[in-house]
Amino acid sequence: MSIADTAREFVGGTLKRARPYLFPLALSSLLAFIAIRAILARAGRPALPLDDSFIHLQYARRMAEGHPFTFNAGSGYSSGATSFLWPLLLAPFSALGLKGLSLVYAAWGLGTLFHAAVALETARLAEGLAGRAAAVAVGAMCMLFGAFTWFAWSGMETIAFTWALVRTMRLASEWIEAHEMDRTVSFAARLAFVGAIAPLFRPEGALASLVAFGVLAIWTPDIASDRSAVVRGVVSRWPAVLPLAGAVLVPLVNLLMTGHARSTTAMVKWYVGNPYYHGERLVSAISNNVRMLVTELLAGGSYTAIFLPEGSHYVFAAGLLALLVAVFRRKTTARALLVLALVLGTLMPCTFSTILWNRVRYIWPYAPGWFVLVACLGRELGQLVERVAEGAEHLAPILPAIFAGALGAKLDWTLRDLATSARAIDHQQVTLGMWAADNLPEDARIGVNDTGAIAYFSGRKTFDVVGLTTESEARYWVMGAGSRYEHYERLHPADLPTHFIVYPQWMGVDQVLGNELTRATVTDQSILGGASKVAYEARYEVLGRGAQPTKVAHGDPLLTEVDVADLESEEQHRFQIGWSSDGDDRVFSTFDDEGRETADGGRARRLADRFVVDLDPGRPARMVMRISAEHPVRLAVRADDIAIGEVDVPSGTWDEVELDIPSERASSKTGILVESTDPATPFASMHYWFYAKPR
Repeated sequence: MSIADTAREFVGGTLKRARPYLFPLALSSLLAFIAIRAILARAGRPALPLDDSFIHLQYARRMAEGHPFTFNAGSGYSSGATSFLWPLLLAPFSALGLKGLSLVYAAWGLGTLFHAAVALETARLAEGLAGRAAAVAVGAMCMLFGAFTWFAWSGMETIAFTWALVRTMRLASEWIEAHEMDRTVSFAARLAFVGAIAPLFRPEGALASLVAFGVLAIWTPDIASDRSAVVRGVVSRWPAVLPLAGAVLVPLVNLLMTGHARSTTAMVKWYVGNPYYHGERLVSAISNNVRMLVTELLAGGSYTAIFLPEGSHYVFAAGLLALLVAVFRRKTTARALLVLALVLGTLMPCTFSTILWNRVRYIWPYAPGWFVLVACLGRELGQLVERVAEGAEHLAPILPAIFAGALGAKLDWTLRDLATSARAIDHQQVTLGMWAADNLPEDARIGVNDTGAIAYFSGRKTFDVVGLTTESEARYWVMGAGSRYEHYERLHPADLPTHFIVYPQWMGVDQVLGNELTRATVTDQSILGGASKVAYEARYEVLGRGAQPTKVAHGDPLLTEVDVADLESEEQHRFQIGWSSDGDDRVFSTFDDEGRETADGGRARRLADRFVVDLDPGRPARMVMRISAEHPVRLAVRADDIAIGEVDVPSGTWDEVELDIPSERASSKTGILVESTDPATPFASMHYWFYAKPR
């Protein structure tokens, strides 16, 4: 075959494969035109409705500059890139010269392509269960679904990830249903590839990886070989390795580069591994999210009314029953089970503490599975009617078509919210990022709690107080404001921000916020973390003032101290945080007569503090406690389970009280218990010092 013949065959094959995409792409392009026009009209320039979108643009720019998976110039590896592939897809456009807001057009273009692909793949997945007509209606659902419209032109990876999930389920279904001779190596490669890239769009894509692995390992490709059956069996299962490799790639790279497999994003947003959530509390938190998902989010409640018709959960529930009927159809069992896996994947975001963030974006990638349920329901109802009215099979697509229309009725609301949200981000986050570029010195380091647009437009180094993109900060954000304050006391001054651009109510550490420089206020919005975001000079003169007692003398030698809310100190002394929460982890302040502030991190709503200290064996010690209480409280203190005394704490900002530890209770591992004598009266603890007394 000549080169020309080969080229013609390649072009012809490509056009044949592309043909089914043309109509969905035309519809997506029309929606893109409407959505982008609305954004440009509302914001006045290219804009995106989430600050996280600019995190992807920043990672893409760093890749184009030759520094992949770093967030700031001169910084090291960042595990905060939730999506490895989305910035990678954007990076070539940045390298070709799309800078600043112009890169938004590349994100919009990719969103348009994936939006069309999701509609087509979902229709193909539904066709094997509900027939061609109902499948067309399912494709229409995807086209008209407001959440897909919102996120296709949001600059986020959501729709690309959705495509990877649905395509994996569709190819896996067709692989199982295919004749053995049709399970070719090229077919296996396509399934293995999409199963491998799904977790590179989002970690939850491990679901697709497991599906692709299982299917390819059980139903092996047809590989002709004159080798033994054992050798053929091993060789034929090699494609199954690729999806697993995709699933472990990111955790492995994180482990090698940072020492922890979890990304900083997972540390911040995932209940699993959060120090405050374990045992009964963890189960309760996830159960509450599941309950909210079923009764509120899937029902078109207050958080999702912009996208879903009210009562949608009843339609999905009935569709689930219809899908279970399809499980018992001999030719559709595998496809039905894979759709069921996609539907059950919706439960994964229920393990996130952030399930409600960003227009509930974590649940939408599983929506194609819900729409297939509606198609299955339409088919079963059509067959039920056909039993009493011959020739009624044409009724199967009616219900899916009605549901698609109900989704489409929400589009106007969706588009208005998309444009309004994009304007809000532009007028606050983007504006402040551009202000920083014009007004802050080039060596400034900006502390931020929404890091995307400010980092992208300012060109300045950022210090992400939430810890998504600054590797060291996630654990302190999770624990609370008091732990962040204590952490800042430990940092070298050169590592601290020179400025902050934050929502002060989110920051929770007013003590480090100095003079206000500017603010951006947007009131016509519902997407921002607050109406006003404020730029400050940093101030650190308060740091360290609370390191010593301020209300009692401390002339004796210091043996040890337990700095409550200081994570390193708590770990060293095995401090038990107990049934606490991040809201209890606070910064406490007091002022002297001259108005000079002293601050200390601590934990509120305590009924008991338990920890271990290293004292001189056989030598008496003096224990100084920095405590506050809303109401007067009496505290009982025990050393190694032996009562050593009680102290009274008045109400107020904080007080410092003393108690002697007798020599017979002092050891290198003395267990201390400080407990309220009234279970209805909690206290807040900030610091414990232990001083040596004369023998």
